[in-house]
Amino acid sequence: MKDLVGIKELSRHEIEEILNTAKAFKEVLQRDIKKVPTLRGKTAINLFFEPSTRTRTSFELAEKRLSLDVLNFSVSTSSVVKGETLYDTLKTIEAYNVDYIVMRHSSSGSARFVAEHTPASVINAGDGTNEHPTQALLDAFSIIEVKGRLDGLKIAIVGDINHSRVARSNLYLLSKFDTQINFVGPPTLLPLEAPDNVKIFYDLKEGIKNADVVMLLRVQLERQKGAYIPSLKEYSHVWGVKKEAFSYLKNDTIIMHPGPMNRGVEISTEIADSSRSIILKQVTNGIATRMAVIYLLTPKEA
Repeated sequence: MKDLVGIKELSRHEIEEILNTAKAFKEVLQRDIKKVPTLRGKTAINLFFEPSTRTRTSFELAEKRLSLDVLNFSVSTSSVVKGETLYDTLKTIEAYNVDYIVMRHSSSGSARFVAEHTPASVINAGDGTNEHPTQALLDAFSIIEVKGRLDGLKIAIVGDINHSRVARSNLYLLSKFDTQINFVGPPTLLPLEAPDNVKIFYDLKEGIKNADVVMLLRVQLERQKGAYIPSLKEYSHVWGVKKEAFSYLKNDTIIMHPGPMNRGVEISTEIADSSRSIILKQVTNGIATRMAVIYLLTPKEA
């Protein structure tokens, strides 16, 4: 592959290759010296048009562990605020002869646009409400690390499905395996129709009680164009996962969240900090997974 724009176009074999490579890189990260000279002399630029903490720092660490030279692009201090177009920004960056562009943008389809207009390898770090492919890959890696497999699992995704690029990428990935997916949340935040391997639940308990994995999402207020729920307090009361959920969850159910968490809204502190939670494991695995993606991509020769 030259680019990783989305999960949708990947085959199961390609996903498994990325996850197996991530496993090898995670072993590297356990060593005293965590850096490998694999991509020494190549350059990556992190082009983030939206705020990010976990994803940007995870990519930066992954790049440095692969011995890449790293540039971080700050939109607030760039010519973008003066009206420069995405295309002209890209051409300026291209003149630096970079090899990898990691991009997050508020517009769906922006990563594909950039990939089609540069010889550099483009990695989509989130585009609008479209996709967030490396989050789905690290989620899959984390599930396999605990459960040993994806096939045969029931996975409940709870929250603002309609506005979540994480949910969309996870749906595309999990649908390439033999999984049962539950979408759980208020009707205004769930799709009206779903694929055959997806069941829709408006009742939290019914949606998560037999799940092997419960993946929680925050309410994406910044991407909503209207009032989809009466208030965050009401959302928390009806669809927030609290400690009483332990009474009806399976004993080996794991809890996930892509971050940032809104404690007291979609997840309580008792759930977030419990032994069932693998949220911090997801953060750790993000570095190895993103190392694998960068390593496997092949920029075009100039």
